[in-house]
Amino acid sequence: MKKIILVLAAIFSIGVFSASADNDKVINKNQLPAQAQQFINEHFNGVDLSYAKQERDILKKSYEVRLANGVKIEFNEKGVWEEVDCQFGEVPAAVIPVAIKKYVDDNFAGEKVISIERNRYNYEVKLSNRLELKFDKDFNIYDIDD
Repeated sequence: MKKIILVLAAIFSIGVFSASADNDKVINKNQLPAQAQQFINEHFNGVDLSYAKQERDILKKSYEVRLANGVKIEFNEKGVWEEVDCQFGEVPAAVIPVAIKKYVDDNFAGEKVISIERNRYNYEVKLSNRLELKFDKDFNIYDIDD
């Protein structure tokens, strides 16, 4: 009997988590956190917004923005960027930490940073030659993938 109750509770929990994990809502630029709006205005001024959406899961919400030039930007709940993907161009130099920019310039001259992603532990950078560089939070490189 206990096993049946545990199995039913597990199935119910999975259903609740999966149902609540798909709570995306289309929003306009003015509904983004102020810090996200400022980031877009500062680094992509004059580029039209294709769409913005708020993504909710059980513990947090985040934002995804797609610009008319194909750039995708992901922001956390506070509006701090977590990913900038410029698949048809390059990430603005002001977005890239100085130490990472210097490493790329010194070791991969002529290559552009087309994508950068960060979390509290590391940075992942994709170059125009499709190499992926991984840096720790102190900007020390620890992995290169091709």
